[in-house]
Amino acid sequence: MNILRTVRIALRALARNKMRSFLTALGIIIGVGAVIATVSIGEGAKREVEKRFEEMGTNLLYIRPGSQSFRGRSYGGGSVQTLTEDDAEVILEKCDAVQYVSPSVSGRAQVVYGNKNWNTTIYGVGDKYPEIRNWEVEEGIFFDENQVRAGQKICVLGSEVNQNLFEGAYPIGQIIRIKKIPFRVIGTLKSVGESGGFWNRDDMILIPYTTAMRRLLGTTNISSIDVSAVSGSRTDEAMRQIEDVLRIQHKIAPGAEDDFNVRNMADIAESAAESRDALKILLGGIASVSLLVGGIGIMNIMLVSVTERIREIGIRMSVGAREKDILFQFLAEAIVLSILGGVLGVGAGIVGSTMISKFADWETLVSMWSIILAFCFSGFVGIFFGFYPARKASKLDPIEALRYE
Repeated sequence: MNILRTVRIALRALARNKMRSFLTALGIIIGVGAVIATVSIGEGAKREVEKRFEEMGTNLLYIRPGSQSFRGRSYGGGSVQTLTEDDAEVILEKCDAVQYVSPSVSGRAQVVYGNKNWNTTIYGVGDKYPEIRNWEVEEGIFFDENQVRAGQKICVLGSEVNQNLFEGAYPIGQIIRIKKIPFRVIGTLKSVGESGGFWNRDDMILIPYTTAMRRLLGTTNISSIDVSAVSGSRTDEAMRQIEDVLRIQHKIAPGAEDDFNVRNMADIAESAAESRDALKILLGGIASVSLLVGGIGIMNIMLVSVTERIREIGIRMSVGAREKDILFQFLAEAIVLSILGGVLGVGAGIVGSTMISKFADWETLVSMWSIILAFCFSGFVGIFFGFYPARKASKLDPIEALRYE
């Protein structure tokens, strides 16, 4: 059978009921569009995560306290405070693969300036924190080692905090209050945006970790230690050195479990990417349900079409049409319907992704493989759900079909 002729016949048959054909294809359009949009959101989020971690550098290491166990039950990482200032100093002193070290503590607090206030995250960090995190000071300066050791009440503002408290006014030298304690602003950070959807890195205030521990938090332990290796190629070596030094520092017996965790940025980025991939697959699977619903709609309409055209089928058979000719004719209608829906769905998905990126301020990335996958799946839906009605039409008895009213 001539394929082009069959497609033309299918298009003419679908054109007889334009509205019904469009509504039938609408399920495919929505399904394909939803799949492309959700996958593009997942791809965009994954790209954003990778970009943020790349900005931080491949030589960044992150040390956290280990987990606490009681009667066979583990309470997870960070459930026990095991890190101290001495640990950070020993790491910097004895690990030659380590370049910079910054102890870190954090907590949320209400910040007041004049008649304005803002609730934000307070990070107590060391003087090498900007070098480790690749963050730049926009105005003023960052605190130095002497100011950290003295526990001075000084701070550096993230760009969002700066905007909310000072609204464009020059902040350097001004006094703000954190938990009613006065702090002098000595600098502001350049805007770096959200960290892959985890937290807004502009919505924070940096102060010396010694000040945070003694005046704000009242603790002698630190929450984590940020470490920068000498180079990306020596990151694994730095990890091993840190683990060896901390096991000695914490007097951990051979074979015993560490009471700390050391992770590099590559591992964290990989874990984040895997989580994003799982979410993308989940969202894509949910959106694919729309395609199945659209396929059921195609089957339903094709069955109705077969019933409406029984007499036409009988006439075609009486003038020489074979079973396979009737089968291909109705199957072609289902495939054309699903493919047209797929084409329109691809357009809807691209437009939807663009609108989401523009109005929701989410990074989206429409990949070619998602378009090809959605389009091929829509064609498969047409074949799968169109085969039964087409086969039913081809198996009609021509005598009974001609008698049908």
